[in-house]
Amino acid sequence: MHDLTGFQRDLLYVITGLDEPHGLAIKEELEEYYETEVHHGRLYPNLDTLVDKGLVDKGQIDERTNSYTLTRRGHRELEARRDWEDQYVDL
Repeated sequence: MHDLTGFQRDLLYVITGLDEPHGLAIKEELEEYYETEVHHGRLYPNLDTLVDKGLVDKGQIDERTNSYTLTRRGHRELEARRDWEDQYVDL
């Protein structure tokens, strides 16, 4: 996870938190959080990077819609990140 951007880490959190993560749903969640538009040119290349790194699997819902799910490695990396954060942030 150390080589991911903050945006890419946010993508992992959103993907794991959605019931049926697809591009538009991910985009809407991020836009709500960032309070600004997330352009397709930013979203999809970063999703592809996460797929290439083996953190996310990309599936197909229909001809125009892809689904995204965390791989086992993605879950392990996210859990390790949360453990690391927890040692510094005590809520």
